[in-house]
Amino acid sequence: MARWEPDAESRFRAAAIELFAEVGYEQTTVAAIAERAGLTARTFFRHFADKREVLFNGSENLQRLMVDALAQAPAAAPALEAVAAALVKAGDFFDRDRRHYARQRHAVIEANAELRERELIKLATLSAALARALRQRGIAEPEASLAAETGIAVFRIAFAQWVGKSERRGYVEIVNDSLARLRALTAD
Repeated sequence: MARWEPDAESRFRAAAIELFAEVGYEQTTVAAIAERAGLTARTFFRHFADKREVLFNGSENLQRLMVDALAQAPAAAPALEAVAAALVKAGDFFDRDRRHYARQRHAVIEANAELRERELIKLATLSAALARALRQRGIAEPEASLAAETGIAVFRIAFAQWVGKSERRGYVEIVNDSLARLRALTAD
């Protein structure tokens, strides 16, 4: 094997997703992922702490993107509208090119309780970051946490729709539809 391998992280991610689908998450080893990727386990650990991180690596980028969008929302925007700006901005992360991988990733996570728990922790961390950003905008508690948690509920539902096998709409279209439905619910 060559000492330097281009795009090793993507190769590991593709190999891992294939193996998780073929033999299951629990039965997949780092050695098997490395072999499938044509790289070494040592190289794997330069990119990921463990095999879970193949699935969760990048969540910090999504959080940063969303928090920045919330912070940049117009100063007069109500809390839920600032959160909506963050949800829509996540569309930069969940583009058409990422959908196939997202569908595979979602299936692996749904099939494993440990990974579902990790996903919930990731979402709780994102909610806390959004609430913190709202508080920095001057939104008091409990409104900041309520708006952030509501945003995460919309995010979860929209994401689940977006990765659905027959879904063709883009992530942003689904988020906007979900937000419109939420507004209709709260207007009653």
